[in-house]
Amino acid sequence: MARNRAPLHFLRQLALRVRATVAPLPDISAQLWLQTLRRYPFLQALPLHDQGKLRALSALFLDRKEFTGAHGLVVTDAMAVSIAAQACLPLLHWGAPERALAWYDDFVGIVVHPAEAVARRQAVDAAGVVHHYDEVLLGEAMERGPVMLSWPAVDGAGQGGPDGQPVATSVVIHEFVHKIDMRNGPADGCPPLPPGFMGTRGARAAHAAWRDAWEPAYEQFREQVIIAERFGGAWPWLDAYGATAPAEFFAVACEAYFVHRERFGQEFPTLLPVLDAFFGRPLSG
Repeated sequence: MARNRAPLHFLRQLALRVRATVAPLPDISAQLWLQTLRRYPFLQALPLHDQGKLRALSALFLDRKEFTGAHGLVVTDAMAVSIAAQACLPLLHWGAPERALAWYDDFVGIVVHPAEAVARRQAVDAAGVVHHYDEVLLGEAMERGPVMLSWPAVDGAGQGGPDGQPVATSVVIHEFVHKIDMRNGPADGCPPLPPGFMGTRGARAAHAAWRDAWEPAYEQFREQVIIAERFGGAWPWLDAYGATAPAEFFAVACEAYFVHRERFGQEFPTLLPVLDAFFGRPLSG
């Protein structure tokens, strides 16, 4: 028996060397990964086995994406890993890395700005008059196109705003959730749902269950924001930007779900099990 072990060990080592030569597995150094976890408490709070899965997923993500710094910004390895880790967090429980990352296979480029970006927009009013205006952006996801991110917003993920309101909780999660939402067309707040979602039969029933949860939550949130704006009512805990459209409400809610899960569950108890089911969070998690 002992004579068979040496050749077998040799063959295994040879296979590993060949694999590393032909298709080296991407990796993130332990030091860089630990620095990233310390920077973002919501990542550091993950169970150790999830941190390991996220590290492997993030390494593959970095291997497939191209980062460009705008206005002379140099995107460092630390910046790229920070973005990758947050972008991959929603994919953590979606099976093998190759399968999970397929949700992001419609684009390659990620453009990082050193500050807020300004985009020139136009809108047509009810009378048909075209209005041009500037919009300040912390991030933007384009359908079948690149993702734009403001580095200060990325770096400030998880930091709360005035009165404990989580402003720009994670712009990376926000924009990449838009990407997930866009997998079946323009973002509308209803991403592609897996077969049997929440015990439903068929796509129509799954989407009906989704709408039954999200539509009343969105309308209630929107009303709360309107009361705060017009009549001085209390501002909601969730970022008020979510009241601008169902797609934004979905993205803002997902930010809070991943970064402030416990508080999110208190504020939106009907949405917590829906997002658990969608993102495949283990019941014991």
